[in-house]
Amino acid sequence: MATPRTVAFHTLGCKLNFSETSGIRRSFENHGYTTVDFETGADIYVLNTCSVTDFADKKCRYEVRRALKYAPQAKIVVVGCYAQLKPQEIAEIPGVDLVLGAAEKFNILNYIDTISSSSDKGMVIAGEVKEANIFIDSFSFGDRTRSFLKVQDGCDYKCSFCTIPQARGSSRSDTIENVLNNAHKIASLGVREIVLTGVNLGDFGNGTDVIEGTKPKKEALFVDLIRELDKVEGIDRYRISSIEPNLLTEEIISFVAQSNKFVPHFHIPLQSGSDKILKSMRRRYQRDLYAQRISWIKSLMPHCCIGVDVIVGFPGESDEDFMETYHFLNELDVSYLHVFTYSERANTAAAEMGEVVPMEIRRQRNEMLRILSHKKRMSFTAPFLGTIRSVLFENSSVEGMMNGFTDNYIKVTMPLDTTLINKIENVELLEWDGSCDAVVSNFICEKV
Repeated sequence: MATPRTVAFHTLGCKLNFSETSGIRRSFENHGYTTVDFETGADIYVLNTCSVTDFADKKCRYEVRRALKYAPQAKIVVVGCYAQLKPQEIAEIPGVDLVLGAAEKFNILNYIDTISSSSDKGMVIAGEVKEANIFIDSFSFGDRTRSFLKVQDGCDYKCSFCTIPQARGSSRSDTIENVLNNAHKIASLGVREIVLTGVNLGDFGNGTDVIEGTKPKKEALFVDLIRELDKVEGIDRYRISSIEPNLLTEEIISFVAQSNKFVPHFHIPLQSGSDKILKSMRRRYQRDLYAQRISWIKSLMPHCCIGVDVIVGFPGESDEDFMETYHFLNELDVSYLHVFTYSERANTAAAEMGEVVPMEIRRQRNEMLRILSHKKRMSFTAPFLGTIRSVLFENSSVEGMMNGFTDNYIKVTMPLDTTLINKIENVELLEWDGSCDAVVSNFICEKV
């Protein structure tokens, strides 16, 4: 039987997963495989999974069924966080042939030929997460106008609701030298914007040689990295994907404020505006520190877009605790919210806590914050109507149109001009087109 030669990919979850999927795809292509669209039907499907919520787990099952619909005889490989956390559970999903853990996924080509067509259950190759103790670099290319560049992986924080340390292991980073090499490669491919990604991005600088029971000396700080990236020729924009408030120092904020390449856009997880709940979540800050970070950003960059992660329905969150979060966010000068409904995750401290919030109340709180996010987004963008901002244009799913984002993350639309794709142009924001979700509102613009 000939070796399969077509492969298709599907990525669930964060920008870091997209970066890693792109790296895995290139390894297949370098070994003679042709990447095809998911719906085309492929010999091999690779599903890169997330496990932040129960929905992500269910989504994985759905994508397995969808792949088999397009290619009933395909071999299906599942990697990613869900694969590390629940490999045996995934192996039981009808149609799954191979499950690879965190330490094995980048060696996927070594395992393809071991797939057996006679087994009723998928093969599992997933060691303990502590074996995922070296840094493997990756960056995305070809999927979007922007490139997601992985510079950090893993996390040493022990937030009571989070499974990521169990799925990705200890915090570890690339070297500044190698990050710069990758940035130069990305620039040579014609990419104009890089989004820096990692699990705990602000913790950048941990070495890659992790010995059990020890931590290597920190080799650099995140601010050292961004200073060096700012000098790379050929990249016009850098965006910081997400950074913890306790690691977002005034030094980082001040550098971004004066940089010509790092855009005025931060995404800063809050999770709760109640100090009581933050303590229960084992977060490393209180609300006053968060408010100070927002104030410092806005004092230097009034036009800066600030996104916030928040969890509703955490165990023990009373009506008073939730309203404390609501009022705190309402008063903060932030631009949009990513709202997550708390879901119990196995092997986390939060799953063992009492005072469970009923699901219906969790949904009601989620809806309240989504409405608030809509208001925040419109309040942030409205003052920019009639102003001129720089936009990086990309193709749109709407025929005859193209989209783009301003430096401060306002989405815009204008009639398609193929000569402007992947170019940064100054445009005037003319009007809101009537569409908006809780995170992004869309504005019609024209080139000036």
